[in-house]
Amino acid sequence: MPSVAFAAALDRYEPVIGIEVHCQLRTASKMFCGCSTAYDGAAPNSHTCPVCLGLPGALPVINRRAVELVLATGVAIEARTPDATRWDRKNYFYPDLPKGYQISQYDLPLAALGTMTVDTSDGPFTIRITRAHLEEDTAKLVHAPGPGGKRLSLVDFNRSGAPLMEVVTEPDIRTAEQARRYAEELQLLLRSIGASDADMDRGQMRVEANVSLRLRGTEAFGTRVEVKNMNSFKSVERAINFEIERQAALLDGGREVVQETRGWSDERGETYRMRVKESSDDYRYFPEPDLPPLRVDPAWLASIREGLPELPAARRARYRDALGLAAYDASVLVADPDASRLFEATLAADADLDATVVAHWVTGEYLKLRNAAAAGAGAAPTADPGQLAALVRLVAAGAISRGNAKEVFEEHLASGAPAEAIVAARGFRQISDAGTLGAIVDAVIAANPAAAADVRAGKVAAIGFLVGAVMKETRGQANAAAAQAALRERLGGAA
Repeated sequence: MPSVAFAAALDRYEPVIGIEVHCQLRTASKMFCGCSTAYDGAAPNSHTCPVCLGLPGALPVINRRAVELVLATGVAIEARTPDATRWDRKNYFYPDLPKGYQISQYDLPLAALGTMTVDTSDGPFTIRITRAHLEEDTAKLVHAPGPGGKRLSLVDFNRSGAPLMEVVTEPDIRTAEQARRYAEELQLLLRSIGASDADMDRGQMRVEANVSLRLRGTEAFGTRVEVKNMNSFKSVERAINFEIERQAALLDGGREVVQETRGWSDERGETYRMRVKESSDDYRYFPEPDLPPLRVDPAWLASIREGLPELPAARRARYRDALGLAAYDASVLVADPDASRLFEATLAADADLDATVVAHWVTGEYLKLRNAAAAGAGAAPTADPGQLAALVRLVAAGAISRGNAKEVFEEHLASGAPAEAIVAARGFRQISDAGTLGAIVDAVIAANPAAAADVRAGKVAAIGFLVGAVMKETRGQANAAAAQAALRERLGGAA
């Protein structure tokens, strides 16, 4: 929860935030060589060649699929793609960069001037996206204890040269919540179009925030600080809020904010200095002499556009507007590809089903059981859409209670058995017959005279107790509405 000091800082200062996201692209090989990108869990330095090791005389060759994935991202965010783009060398010296420079794009990216709209607690918010460009990833530094208490830094070049897309926003963001929602929506978009797995835990998506403050009512930007090492969406929000409060305290104390790169410590809940921030001049960009300009054929771009699936924002809108789902249900379904597929397939199995009812089964029972299996390291359960549709029909027809239906669904996920077969085997047919149900109701009233007296006295909650007793007596097979009606009839309808 934000502190009093944080709230006071927001009264005086307006945060100005831009987000940079690096995503490893879903390709079989690296950006400029044929080395495999399936290096997770592989022995260090086992996925390398002269190109990705930066050895003298090795020449790069462009990965066509990586280019297509960035172009697809550009189309999805409604960005512009120039007729020709150029590769550039970004020069800096660090142990994880074997050549001493990175092949990237500077002033002619593959996609520029896009937008993305996200839902926040204050309503929809549109963020301008400056660029999405393609580059190669660096190697990975591994810091470990060494002999004599000294620390060692080891370099694993398996990641070196992997295709990396950088997506940069304009400084349009004003709150940490907006930043978090943007990162979440971008991850969902990239997964939906197949551009990246974008798993933050595995380093496939890395979020960096540029944060500055200015006095409210002024136009000039303050000194920006780049925050790195945010490995979850929650960390993005926490780190930005901390940095806002830290910078406000400096300014209120008459001190300057230094342009620098800071890391985020999740354990300590604070940012820390890593290095003084470089400017673009420090990187000494110049055109890459070993690669020609890349020309984007309009027909190629059109085929990429036609091959895109329904985008998350469009799917949410369709679920709300065409199917009548609540905004929350639509968002939960779209955010989970498995849930969305099951929802769509169940409706396809029976077009007469109520979409809201199906959505509640998927977002409620299915996700609960699936997540429980995942937490227990079990195999992900598989639901047959046709069987879920059959189960929903049984409940709607009054042939089975919802409580029993949940048991049937759980058994179906565990065994794959058809819903009707499980219902028959467990004797779950709902009891709605007036004679049978009436006898059970009479027995429950006789066994609970105090509760019956409370109902007659007008205590509304007591009838719920008696309905529960009927359901328990029938192992959940009684029609709850019919049981309540029978109880009211016998007890004079006082409840």
